[in-house]
Amino acid sequence: MKADQYVTVAREGMHESEINRSRFLCSLAPAATEQEAQDFVARIRKEHPTASHNCFAYVVGADASVQKASDDGEPGGTAGVPMLQMLMRRDIRYAVAVVTRYYGGVKLGAGGLIRAYGGVVGEALDELGTVTRRRYRLATVTIDHQRAGKTQNDLRSTGRTVVDLRYGAEVEIEVALPEADLPAFEAWLADTTAGSAGLTLGGETYAP
Repeated sequence: MKADQYVTVAREGMHESEINRSRFLCSLAPAATEQEAQDFVARIRKEHPTASHNCFAYVVGADASVQKASDDGEPGGTAGVPMLQMLMRRDIRYAVAVVTRYYGGVKLGAGGLIRAYGGVVGEALDELGTVTRRRYRLATVTIDHQRAGKTQNDLRSTGRTVVDLRYGAEVEIEVALPEADLPAFEAWLADTTAGSAGLTLGGETYAP
């Protein structure tokens, strides 16, 4: 069953921490696909070619179907895994984290590394913020030009999300609705437009 909602990173950004003279730079970004996540990792690596390590973790899919992590030369399980665990613990999806480490000469030990890599991801999430995206069903309302303006206003005034407008022989208004709202919406639409509007159900999307 599909998740009804997920949480993701509000925006791309970077948070820096210094731990025992090592600099930890956590770069975070939303990623709609695994390819986007990999491209982001590659870009950050390119920006920090002299760093000791560029470790990463990403989660793609509302149900976290894709999870990847890399220690990039740090002792096994001390970097990528705690980063991934932090993303999962916060229920973060469709997001990628890269922690760039510039070694400062003091060894942190396995426990110290796990705390540092996981911790800096948590701090970056707090700083950049998160957004919740909910699952909606797309539905297209078809109506004649005379009634289109009033119908749009009625949709917005009742808090419905208008996703797209298409003008042809008739006007098509695409709206995003919670699945549970569909029966009530159909009744409301028939009532508001005196039965003159058509309704076609489409696929699903996630939106704030």
